[in-house]
Amino acid sequence: MSTPHEPGVQPQPEGTNVSTTASAAKDALHTRRAFLFKLSLYLNGAVGAVLAVPILGYLLGPAFKKSASYNSWVSLGPIGNFPEGETRLADYRNPVTMVSDGATGNAACWVRRIDGKKFQVFAINCAHLGCPVRWFEQSRLFLCPCHGGAYYEDGSRASGPPERGLFEYEYKIAGDNLMIQAGAMPTLATEACNKKPKPLTQIESASPAASTQEAQVEERSSSWPA
Repeated sequence: MSTPHEPGVQPQPEGTNVSTTASAAKDALHTRRAFLFKLSLYLNGAVGAVLAVPILGYLLGPAFKKSASYNSWVSLGPIGNFPEGETRLADYRNPVTMVSDGATGNAACWVRRIDGKKFQVFAINCAHLGCPVRWFEQSRLFLCPCHGGAYYEDGSRASGPPERGLFEYEYKIAGDNLMIQAGAMPTLATEACNKKPKPLTQIESASPAASTQEAQVEERSSSWPA
């Protein structure tokens, strides 16, 4: 004969322990909380990785680009744009700059065509404090408007504060185009890095005759009475 149950109380099957049921419910709740916690960690990690990619690209991109662009060769245009015996201004895009740099990534240089495929490509900056120099065809001189530095047409120093001539780019002819190594700007540091170290010279030992003479002198001095 079944006994009546109180309202709102679920009947328990016969033989079921109340403590066992409570423990199972507690374990299920713990497992669900652990699952949700791990899921939230995975989701947060995925969101963090997605956000980190563009940030790292923004921070590290210039360094990788600079390393890759350091030895870049840039075209200044066909060699026909530079008549023999004349010096002309040329523009190029600095390969180290970013797209966001805009017009500041444009650079200029002076191109002197001596004859045939022989050129000189000068940095536009004065070797004194970096002011842009101008070329004056009438006087055949580069003049700095800031402090009066002057350079001959071959870039060597003529007068004024600069202690040296204009810096020069390395160049080459590729087909019909004049190319310069624009990634490595011509500076004292670049010249020092590109300069080949002088070979070490070995100091030769003294000749056998000289060694014999020295031994004889020592022998005589030791035989003298004290």
